Amino acid sequence: MIYLTRRAEFSASHYYHSQALTPEENKRLYGKCNNPHGHGHNYVLEVTVRGAVDSRSGMVVDLKQLKEVLHREVLDVLDHRFLNAEVPVFRHLIPTTENLAVEIWKMLAPKMAFCELHRVRLYETPDLYVDYF
Repeated sequence: MIYLTRRAEFSASHYYHSQALTPEENKRLYGKCNNPHGHGHNYVLEVTVRGAVDSRSGMVVDLKQLKEVLHREVLDVLDHRFLNAEVPVFRHLIPTTENLAVEIWKMLAPKMAFCELHRVRLYETPDLYVDYF
C-alpha cells in the first residue's frame, strides 16, 4: 500500500463563539479568539490518499486530478474567507481547527471516487495540527 500526500496552503479568518454559552463563558473559554471581528491564520493542509500502484500508469493517483479536486472543493471555498460569515457550514458550527478538518474531509470524500482518501491533516500554526481519518 502506498500513501501519497498533497500539501496546500490557504488563509482564512474566523472567531470562536458558541450560542450555547453566555458571553462570559465564551470569553473565558475562547479568550482573544472570541473577538467578533475575528483573527486570521495561514493554514497548511495535507491530504493523504492511499492505494496500490497501477501497473499501467505506475501511479497510485493522477496528481493533476487530485490537485484539481483539492482546489475546487476546498481552497476555492475557504481561501481568503471569513469562515463564520462566508462559509455556510460555519454559520452554525464553531470553526475550530478540529471542525475545519472534519468539514474538509466531508468536502473531499464524495469527490474522491478516483482514489481512497486516507487522512486530512490541518496545521493552524507550525506547532499545532489536527489529523482526521
